[in-house]
Amino acid sequence: QRAGCLQRCLGRRLRPAPSAHRASRAVRRDFERREPYNYLQVAFFQLKKLDQAVSAAHTFFVANPQHLQMREDIEKYRRMSGVKSDSFRDLEATPHWEAYEAGVQHYDADEYLQAVARLEESLSEALSALEECRALCEGPWEDEDEEEEMQPGLYEAIAAHYIQVLKCRQQCVLEIATKPGRISATEDFIPSHLDLLQFAYGQVGNQSLAAECAASYLLFYPTDEPTLEKVKQYRTELGEDTAVTARQSIQHYVQRSLMEKKLIYYAVEHLGETFNDPDLWTPDELIPENLKDKYREDQEKQKQETLDVEDREKRGPLPFEGIAVTMDSQQMNGTQRVVFDRVLTESECEDLLRLTKAAGEAGDGFRARRSPHTPHERFEGLTVLKAMKLAQNGDVDWRDAKLLLQASEKSRKIIESYFTPGKKLHFSFTHLVCRTAVDGEQEGRMDLSHPVHADNCLLDPEGQECWREPPAYVYRDYSGILYLNDDFQGGGLFFTEMDTVTVTAEVRPKCGRLVAFSSGKENPHGVWAVSRGRRCAIALWYTHSQEHAEQERVKAEELMEQRAVEQDQPDGDQRQGTDRSSRSSSEPPIPSETKPADRRQKPSSDRKQHHKVLRARDEF
Repeated sequence: QRAGCLQRCLGRRLRPAPSAHRASRAVRRDFERREPYNYLQVAFFQLKKLDQAVSAAHTFFVANPQHLQMREDIEKYRRMSGVKSDSFRDLEATPHWEAYEAGVQHYDADEYLQAVARLEESLSEALSALEECRALCEGPWEDEDEEEEMQPGLYEAIAAHYIQVLKCRQQCVLEIATKPGRISATEDFIPSHLDLLQFAYGQVGNQSLAAECAASYLLFYPTDEPTLEKVKQYRTELGEDTAVTARQSIQHYVQRSLMEKKLIYYAVEHLGETFNDPDLWTPDELIPENLKDKYREDQEKQKQETLDVEDREKRGPLPFEGIAVTMDSQQMNGTQRVVFDRVLTESECEDLLRLTKAAGEAGDGFRARRSPHTPHERFEGLTVLKAMKLAQNGDVDWRDAKLLLQASEKSRKIIESYFTPGKKLHFSFTHLVCRTAVDGEQEGRMDLSHPVHADNCLLDPEGQECWREPPAYVYRDYSGILYLNDDFQGGGLFFTEMDTVTVTAEVRPKCGRLVAFSSGKENPHGVWAVSRGRRCAIALWYTHSQEHAEQERVKAEELMEQRAVEQDQPDGDQRQGTDRSSRSSSEPPIPSETKPADRRQKPSSDRKQHHKVLRARDEF
């Protein structure tokens, strides 16, 4: 009967055979990504319908903030005289997200009456969106393993399709809890509404609804001590004979979800299914014993990683002599932060600054252009491979290019020994960067040289979260900045809380100073505006993941080795002499490594190295 009803409904809506109108997975994915709006904005712009073009562009950009071309288009639209600010509207805005964000803002501002209204609206809209999502789960069977040759029997087929529908329904809570443009969902989205509402209703004096919300929250977390105390308090205030019951809609939501979870976990245990439970509140007794063991293992692993981080505070000796730890995590009011001094000498800083000057004069790869972060500064950047190629062409001194490799490798060893002793850090990216204040454009300047951000996740100050998802460089584990000069104004590094405005520590650049920190949400940071002069530094990012190691660096080291081989040949001596005469100062020696008590290299690695050639990385 239900199938027949659905067929009749589809027939009335879609005319011929409904099956002809089934959208493919690719088409559905395009609509989820709002791809049609990308085409629409171009079409509307060509038709001179500017308001609709801007709305379409904004709608696409909200869901695709990493799309660089659309980012540029949005900026162009903002500068156009005929464009109104209210044209930048999200045509696919979900009502529950608009209401939720407004409600949280009112809540944070202690405006509890307004917060209650918007959060109630958000909860109602979220539950409606959930029902719509669940209905869409009742589609055709989608074979995840199309190569499987054996066809399932009647009961296997029914079970597999039904479990697919149940898992889809369970995942709907993630869909409604994921803000457009994000990949990660807000945790405990439905329970968090009730928690906020309980407190807000209490503040506006509506104890009856506060008690109802608290009782509803306990359906998710029945042993939560603070909420149990609150319910007891509300019962006393309302009278002991007053029944405090959870909302009917929430009771239905929880009971239905638990029933579905029970069926899915049965399939996991007996039919070989897999399931990523989207909820943190799932009762422990519902999860099969063999899955509980895996959960405990994951918890133990996480606990061990936390202990490892604590153990790293007890550092061993640094691998180079003469380097001082100027500030540690405690002095910098954070975790996984450190400042080293005397990593480079004054002459080494001068040689690297000369490299930036020579590269700029060569005009290739180090052209000054407007900074991507501010129009008030010019930005120049040089990679290690580009430096080697410029040296190969005779545009810069080989020894300066070689020093860039050596200085960055020295920094890697220092950071590795301090933060991750015994665990290899690979280069993710190395960038010699200069930022120069644009004369005549500094008056009244309010922006930063580099806005506050984290290096491996997308910072969301309002949600107090950092989303570890593209376009962020999620594989980066540690970051470093090796400063080359201090003859400029501004340009200091600063760390903040997750709100991006509460400054917790500042670092003033100077020659040979290396600041290092973990790349995650624990270390949001930015750079103050460079208001006069030119600030140069080597920006360094590292990863534990070998597959994300910097490939350009491998090529640069190969060019360096070729150069070393050429120097060993008779005609190479003449070229070496020419190089020497072109330098204003002799090559500064990189301080030698002290031998740590526990050498982790293989015994044969030292024997393979020639004394004449200083290798940039141990593995080469």
